[in-house]
Amino acid sequence: MEHVDYLVVGAGLFGAVFAHEAKKAGKSVMVIDRRPQVAGNVYTEEVEGINVHKYGAHIFHTNNKEVWDYVGQFAEFNRYTNSPVANYHGELYSLPFNMYTFNKMWGVVTPKEAEERIAQQREEAGITEPKNLEEQAISLVGTDIYEKLIKGYTQKQWGRPCTELPAFIIKRLPVRLTFDNNYFNALYQGIPMGGYTKMVERMLDGIEVRLDTDYLKDREQWNAMADRIVYTGAIDEYFDFALGNLEFRSVRFETEVLDMPNFQGNAVINYTDAETPYTRIIEHKFFEFGTQEKTVISREYSSEWKPGDEPYYPVNDEKNGTLYEQYRALAEKEEKVLFGGRLGEYKYYDMDKVIERALEVCREELV
Repeated sequence: MEHVDYLVVGAGLFGAVFAHEAKKAGKSVMVIDRRPQVAGNVYTEEVEGINVHKYGAHIFHTNNKEVWDYVGQFAEFNRYTNSPVANYHGELYSLPFNMYTFNKMWGVVTPKEAEERIAQQREEAGITEPKNLEEQAISLVGTDIYEKLIKGYTQKQWGRPCTELPAFIIKRLPVRLTFDNNYFNALYQGIPMGGYTKMVERMLDGIEVRLDTDYLKDREQWNAMADRIVYTGAIDEYFDFALGNLEFRSVRFETEVLDMPNFQGNAVINYTDAETPYTRIIEHKFFEFGTQEKTVISREYSSEWKPGDEPYYPVNDEKNGTLYEQYRALAEKEEKVLFGGRLGEYKYYDMDKVIERALEVCREELV
């Protein structure tokens, strides 16, 4: 194999951005991925004319104009606005929590009434300094909303009681005393028209990409043919789990094509009761304002990660944080290897933050 300046391991967003920038900087670069397709977890595949988000819903949103302009080179984004709905035993509520939610829950009409109800429930619960997710949620939105719209969903999502989850997980939960149904408080938002896969393919245009190729099975061979390695896989797997496994939550999808134009009337509906086994249903066509005669839905089931599963959400507790720091110390000794992305940095990244970080690394590296 020919020698290259950079071998990029992983064709997800971090790897694709780095590869694109390396090529632009005049470097020789190759990308490999163990999957049979590019785009990592933002991969979309066309089913019945609908771009299906195979690894879960991905809605691009950012306040960073540099990042927005950057992705705009590779795709035109539509005007999709994320306005999910919560279903609690057939009762429907607006997400994010806003005046529509408070009116449905308590019959209140003004922001002052909603504030007073939340303050009353916070006081009744005796919470001053929230010590866990349950106390943080009650302090933000009161007991009623916590019990109906947060508790069951969160415990399904994380597989742990809310009292055992850290408060910071829910601190970014949007709560508004307005009638604004836009979940993300972001200046720029949308879905790439034609799907994320096409966007990533454009990033990788003119770059050699080898799929179904596992770097870790032949790492000595790959290391010999590149000056530098950009590794976006799991950091603990890179070191053969020598210090133990970093924990993740995983997600299982049940996807089906339905012979009807409209199943639920919205792209995202969360099932917030504890009894419904799945956390939400995604109706993919509504991400791109589809008018197809059929529809495709995916039910999402959260699960504990085990080897062979796809890792989704890092379990950011103290134990895993300490273990990651030990792996990071090992990674810093790997002079030839750059670790990046969600798995390489054991960090939950929104898409814009992955791109922002990749561009930062490019500025440091490609000089």
